[in-house]
Amino acid sequence: MPPRSEVDHGIADATLSLLRSKGPRSVTVEAVAARSGIAKTTIYRRHRHRRDMLSDALTRVTAPEPLAEHAEPADRLRWLIREAVKAIEVGIGFGGFAAMLTDEDPDFTEVFRQILVGQRAELEAVIDAAKAEGVFRADIDDATLVDAIVGAHTAERARTGEVAEGWEERLFDLFWPIVRA
Repeated sequence: MPPRSEVDHGIADATLSLLRSKGPRSVTVEAVAARSGIAKTTIYRRHRHRRDMLSDALTRVTAPEPLAEHAEPADRLRWLIREAVKAIEVGIGFGGFAAMLTDEDPDFTEVFRQILVGQRAELEAVIDAAKAEGVFRADIDDATLVDAIVGAHTAERARTGEVAEGWEERLFDLFWPIVRA
């Protein structure tokens, strides 16, 4: 029998794969078992229901990577841009994002919004620290900055069908003069 962490990883991978390829309604214990090769009984021992599976899988991919302890001021904004879009880019994908916006699966929407609250709190803590250190302007609204980054990412995909290479650097070039102290 594989180690527990390997099984948990397999469940999370199958959950995310289904979510990204077929949308949130496709994520069922039966479908995850079929995709992962992990027995339904094993999945049920770890997750009481699909909501737990979704929450666990999404939390794994949306948690921000730690910011380097002595990151340069400009690198803080680059980190923020990367981490703000990670929930979509490597998390739910644009299909999951569309499902959330249309509330196609209210249970999924609620789970993902709860996860976003935690992710955003971590991002906003980094912004607050940068403001306290005099790196970012003190009057920057944390939520609006994160929303502007995510909105620009979504608009790029909507406009061109993809997020073009160099997008992060172009966004950095636009925002850096606005946020730096």
